Amino acid sequence: MLNGPGKSLPHWDMTVVYPGLDSPAFDQGFQSAVTSIDQLASFFDLHHISRQEVTALDAGTVQLFEEIIAAFNTLLQQMRTLSAYVSSFTATNSRNELAQAKRSELQQHTVRITQLDTRLTAWIGSLNVEGLRAASQVARDHTYLLQKIKIEATHQMPPGEEMLASELNLSGGMAWSSLYGRFTSQMLVTLELDGVAQQMPMSVVRNLAFSPSREVRRQAYEVELETWKGATVPIAAALNSIKGQVNTLSRHRGWSSPLEEALFENNIDQQTLDAMMTAARESFPDFRRYLRLKARALNLPVLAWYDLFAPVSSAEREWLYDTSAAFIIAQFGAYSPRLQHLAERAFNEAWIDAEPRSGKVDGGFCMWLQQDQSRILVNYQAAFGGLSTLAHELGHAYHNMNLARRTPLQRITPMTLAETASIFCQTVVRNSALESVGPQEKLSILENYLQDVCQMVVDISSRMMFEQNLFAGRQQRELSAEELCRLLLDAQHATYGDGLDAASYHPYMWAVKPHYYNAGYSFYNFPYMFGLLFGLGLYAGYEQNPAVFKEGYDELLAATGMYGAAELAARFGIDIKTPDFWRSSLDMIRKDIDRFETLVDQSQA
Repeated sequence: MLNGPGKSLPHWDMTVVYPGLDSPAFDQGFQSAVTSIDQLASFFDLHHISRQEVTALDAGTVQLFEEIIAAFNTLLQQMRTLSAYVSSFTATNSRNELAQAKRSELQQHTVRITQLDTRLTAWIGSLNVEGLRAASQVARDHTYLLQKIKIEATHQMPPGEEMLASELNLSGGMAWSSLYGRFTSQMLVTLELDGVAQQMPMSVVRNLAFSPSREVRRQAYEVELETWKGATVPIAAALNSIKGQVNTLSRHRGWSSPLEEALFENNIDQQTLDAMMTAARESFPDFRRYLRLKARALNLPVLAWYDLFAPVSSAEREWLYDTSAAFIIAQFGAYSPRLQHLAERAFNEAWIDAEPRSGKVDGGFCMWLQQDQSRILVNYQAAFGGLSTLAHELGHAYHNMNLARRTPLQRITPMTLAETASIFCQTVVRNSALESVGPQEKLSILENYLQDVCQMVVDISSRMMFEQNLFAGRQQRELSAEELCRLLLDAQHATYGDGLDAASYHPYMWAVKPHYYNAGYSFYNFPYMFGLLFGLGLYAGYEQNPAVFKEGYDELLAATGMYGAAELAARFGIDIKTPDFWRSSLDMIRKDIDRFETLVDQSQA
């Protein structure tokens, strides 16, 4: 067992919200949310909340604004908990028909909230926002939100078209996204290991990439590719449909491209993205050097794709789940009692679902549940990588805890800043581990880290390149599975280069990564790189002056939905609009590659 003899990995406890999906309490909570939507919709109709030519800013308008913001915040909090509760069942068992039915029903009502949000954006767009801020403390508390809404209002289609788009999304992008999630989570792969044919979920097969046996890794890789190849018809249809919808809506809303819209949603500008990507491209030779060093550590002439996650040392210990939990709690405590307490609550109050199983989605995530509570999903491996992922997701939970005192509208955090605490917590744990182990295990932990950052910089760059080309191609027509594979192989060649055996690239990563299948969020890639490098930059500041850093860090986490990324970074003396900051973060990784080279040399001496 990954959690020690006789013990299984934990499942999360959702009974703190409702006893079950079939309980009267859940039905009552669901109906209460629907009633709240009905009441807010009637209120909007009564007061004609929609696009206006000019709306007079008198005392009545200010009072109306404050009432709407209060009601919207209450509704969003109610829906957040309800959505997280339902998602906890669909994410851990996509075959749960009741959960899928409730999810679909909830989506119908979520569309109504989207429509109300569209009407509110149009209405606020017709107001004198600066005058509103001068007259209302509620408006001043939501300043950044109002500034963004003012811009977003200029990108709205006519009201009728916005309403139709939101309704059609249910049977369009959201439906394709749901199909992708259910279809891929239920994929079973037949793999012969030690002469015995076994049928296992795709998530389990992909975890074999971490096997110390190269033959097992190769077999898993080959059968994985063959399985994806046989499943491309529905997956390619989903991808084409989602990206086609995004292209169409982006164009009709007056964005120059889906990327421009994604930058706006992520609270950064093109200059910032260009600065980061410039520094990233400059670092590709360093990452290729790391990949060649790993090949040498494994006594290979060159790494194949299926070697990317191979352990480099047989001395790597087995990190059982309970051992990892204790280690994380201790290292978090070395940073602060508040962070330690958060981790203790997560482990002791069953916030975490850790067991890989059929029907459970792959990967990991953290979602805000209610008040200062979160829920974390991982597919735990008994290795340092599993520990590191736990620390990462607990960082998200710590971020959520700091956001708990904000209103739902104040806590809307872009992906670029959503990784800040998770990267920081991972770094705390990794650095502590490196100080407490011998050379062979240090080699393994450092390599595990370099695996991760290589994914965040090199692989993310390939994903972004692929998605840009995908959007461009989809403007002309649907793309075949073969064309999607070619686009991805081109992107992998441009980024990984000679760091990997080009004959072993993974042409079906477009089918593997669920991030491409979110109809409401495009370019679910570059924000991860931003989060990594921004988090490393903050950690460098912590090392230089821990006391000063701690004074402002929690407040920064609590404000990630209230300011642009550049303004928040400036609080720590960081200029994210020039390549120099990003280069300095990448310099930290280069030093770790140098350390890795020294350890490889020592291990082979």
